[in-house]
Parts: sequence; structure tokens; C-alpha cells
Amino acid sequence: MAILGVWPAGKSAAAASAFEEIAAGVYVRHGLVAEETPANQGAIANIGFVVGEDAVAMIDSGGSVADGEAALEAIRRVTDKPVRFLINTHMHPDHVFGNQVFDAVGATIVGHRRLPAALAARAEFYQQSMATQIGPDLAAEVSITLPDETVEGERRIDLGGRTLVVKAWQTAHTDNDLTVYDEETKTLFAGDLVFMDHCPVLDGSLKGWLAQIPDLMAIPAERVVPGHGPVSAPWPEALEPERRYLETLAADIRRAIAAGIPLAEAVPDAAAGESQEWQLFADYNPRNATAAYAELEWE
Repeated sequence: MAILGVWPAGKSAAAASAFEEIAAGVYVRHGLVAEETPANQGAIANIGFVVGEDAVAMIDSGGSVADGEAALEAIRRVTDKPVRFLINTHMHPDHVFGNQVFDAVGATIVGHRRLPAALAARAEFYQQSMATQIGPDLAAEVSITLPDETVEGERRIDLGGRTLVVKAWQTAHTDNDLTVYDEETKTLFAGDLVFMDHCPVLDGSLKGWLAQIPDLMAIPAERVVPGHGPVSAPWPEALEPERRYLETLAADIRRAIAAGIPLAEAVPDAAAGESQEWQLFADYNPRNATAAYAELEWE
């Protein structure tokens, strides 16, 4: 498999590993399992691109302008075909802060039908919060760039002899999750509907996420690119740890609610049995438990 070292001269080598060809014409950059920092320049999400006979599609653009530039350089080391599409899997900064790089080269940006509203509503907050996380200089370079086209249901994108199936999901990780399925290699880009290694992050609906797992598992993929974790994993087995975590979180919160345990006391114990299974558990599980309690309290 081809491995491309692509971090631009003068940029932090810690911010991104090489892009790896995980299947014919499918390249993925492994994001660090970490919080965004100035040192890693926001390069914490798995991002990738697919090369067709006529054109290229980028899936997510990275966590900073520099991250997006590194991805574009990786594409140019593989092919001179036009980057016709950039597909955003959801709204979070580590997946969309490189959008302007691809907009500048003429890519059509595609997102969930709810993505424009979600990004517009959070733009000011994201730029403020990311100034703290990736540093004011990198954050100041970012212009929040909205999608040109949106998907409700499914859309098929033809790259020339290669079709990507883009599917919009109901509220789960967020309210604007998309997946991208390459029919040629049976590779699924799941975005943050699938976490591995990195503790799952709930920014949408726990019940909605769990309810859609059977449909997600039914996608006839052979491999998945999770939003965070390894660049490729067998499908659908890769989904099992996340499903276990989400089911455990829901069961623990429901028990606490039934027992009349208040939120502040329920959160520390929720999904505690999963603490050794996930990196960044202490950072994200309390937030997940708080969100789950608010959602499940009124079911």
C-alpha cells in the first residue's frame, strides 16, 4: 500500500501522519487520538480522498487551513485530476476547518441538509473556542465555509467509473451526520458515526444513534474508515465497541433516573465500566452522560 508523507515544509510533523492507500484509489490520513492543540494543528480526525477516472472527492478537510493544505498536497502527489467534491461528514471543526482550501480550488462542498444551519449557528463559538485549542494564529486563518449543495436522503456522486453513495442520517452523533460509501472498493467513510480508540462523543441524540446502528451495519462494506481511530477496520465488526459503550451509557443513565439519582451524582458512575476501553474517556464521558441524562429523563 502506498504511503505518502505530506506535511508541508515548516509545519509541525506531529500534526499529521502520512496518507495511506487502504484500498485501490482510497487514501486516508490517520488523525491523532488527542485533543486539538497548537502543536498538532487540529489534525485529529481521519480524513481521506477517493480517486476516480475523471475526478477526486475529498472526505472532510481537517482541523485547520494547514491541515487542509496538507491534504491537497497529498492529492497532488497522487494525481492531477480535479478535486471536484469535498464531502463534509458533519459540523465539528476537526472535520471542516480546512474547507476553504478546497473551495479555493473549485471543489463543490457537499453536506447534510442541516449542516449550513449548524455551522452558521456555531461559527462564532467555534472560532473563539478553537483559538484556545489550536491557537489564535491558526484559528484566525479559518473562514467558516458552508456547503454549496446539501443531501437529504441519499445522493450518488460519479467520479468517473466510480460511484460514491452519500447518505444523510437522522440525529445521532450530531444532527447533520453523513456517510460516504465507495461501491468500487466497498469502503465506508463513517465520519463520527463510528469511533474507535477515541471515546465516542455525543452531540446529538443517544437514542437516535442507537436506533440507527442496525441500518448503519447493513451497509455492505468490507472496511470502514472511522472518524477517529485506525485508518481502516473490518466492517461491521468495527462498530461493536461503540455500540457496547452507547448501550452501557444508556442503561446506566436509565437506572440512575429510575432510582431518583440526580444528574450530578449519576454522571461519575455512568458507563464507568468502559473507562479502560477508550482513550480520552475522562474528557468526553462526563459530557456524554450529562447529555444522555437530559435526553432520557423525559422519555
